[in-house]
Amino acid sequence: MLVLVLVVLIPVLVSSVGTGGVDDSASHFEMLGTCRMVCDPFLTTDTALNAGTDTATAGLQVDNDADLSDHIIGPPLPTYSAHGPQGKPGRPGKSGPPGPPGEPGPPGPKGPPGDGVDIVRTGILGLGGKGAVSTTTYNTTPRVAFYAGLRNPQEGYDILRFDDVVTNIGGNYEGATGKFTSKIPGTYFFIYNVLMRGGDGTSMWADLIKNGLVRASSIAQDQDQSYDYASNSVILHLDAGDEVFIKLDGGKAHGGNSNKYSTFSGFILYAD
Repeated sequence: MLVLVLVVLIPVLVSSVGTGGVDDSASHFEMLGTCRMVCDPFLTTDTALNAGTDTATAGLQVDNDADLSDHIIGPPLPTYSAHGPQGKPGRPGKSGPPGPPGEPGPPGPKGPPGDGVDIVRTGILGLGGKGAVSTTTYNTTPRVAFYAGLRNPQEGYDILRFDDVVTNIGGNYEGATGKFTSKIPGTYFFIYNVLMRGGDGTSMWADLIKNGLVRASSIAQDQDQSYDYASNSVILHLDAGDEVFIKLDGGKAHGGNSNKYSTFSGFILYAD
């Protein structure tokens, strides 16, 4: 019964206090706090009383907000975004393990030709037509080769001048003198065949000379025959400027006009 009396009297007291002056603001807040402390738990029990209490509370709430707005001290606090400023870079980390090798790149452009460099190639040489093959190495540069025949007969101790020149790659052979002069140091092969003009019982000797020294000799003898051959071959190392030629050492060499019964030839095997 006491509680119902308080519920009825307190709103009346609050309304009478609200009509006072500004000086009663302190008691106004105190009474509001007392009313809320006592009455709030029981607001849902009586609909009629609840409506009266809500009207008084609404009137007090307006004065409360105006009064609180007068007591704000200083400017409002600053607001910040979700992300702060960027920090300083960290220290470099340790090097990682080596990665896998990359894909091969495209072929580069062709380089300029070299100066006097041998180009060595490997070829296949058939043997006897029986299916057996062997690998041989040969070089294609520099190219030096010659082949010449004897036009006119010669005798005595002359240098044979094979003046019918057929091949002279590299220009090392001189038909007018019968001499081969090396321009490129290397190893060379030479062969000669000289037909003897006989019929008088004499013999013929033909020597291959390098720089004045005999390096190969051959002989043809007249044994009741009018003609015979003197032939030989040799492999020599030559320096630049070395000379090679064929020289008679007695007897008669048969010339063949353009038939080339007597011939002299050679070529380089490989350069130094």
